[in-house]
Amino acid sequence: MKNIIVVQHTQSVHHTNGMIGAWTDWELTEYGKQQARNISEKLKDELLAKNYVLYTSDLKRAMQTAEPLLKYIKSEPIICQELREVNEGEATGKSVEWYNQNKAENVYGTYFSDYKAFSGSESYRELWSRVEKFMNRLLHSEHENIVIVSHGITLQLFFAMWIGLKFDDLKHFGFMAVSGGISNLILQDDGRRVIRFLNDMSYMKA
Repeated sequence: MKNIIVVQHTQSVHHTNGMIGAWTDWELTEYGKQQARNISEKLKDELLAKNYVLYTSDLKRAMQTAEPLLKYIKSEPIICQELREVNEGEATGKSVEWYNQNKAENVYGTYFSDYKAFSGSESYRELWSRVEKFMNRLLHSEHENIVIVSHGITLQLFFAMWIGLKFDDLKHFGFMAVSGGISNLILQDDGRRVIRFLNDMSYMKA
């Protein structure tokens, strides 16, 4: 059995200044740092009661969300580029307005395709492949109690993959991920994958 706590990073500077997140290394806002501290306090008893291991994206806003949690986790964090947000290539470091004015036409009609908005960007299909590598690593790990800290689009795909959706299913079905949301996933001994709860935002409250 595996018990997995999933954390989407809290409020980042790019949530407040109209800029693209992607692989730009934005920090958390002061409010976001407080949200992260609140989450760690709410999870404190659970984390201290069991031997958890923490996987986190290497981008700063995820690392800063993970930092308060590490006070209650005995092992060193496992830093994973696979958990990064989608790569927006040329748009990295640009504004959302610039993105919308300059992105390539989406001839596929959906983001859940091979569409790339800019040179050097990552399609959602490529992101799916990246997340799938992490999922396989996770399922075959020896760890039973796991915390994951990642990003919105990445976690949308992760949740869909968890319940067995295929990439092309995302044109019709899917999940949202919410900044600061906490989710709990269970891998039962019989192999059944369960979502116990999804995007609980109450953990951010003092």
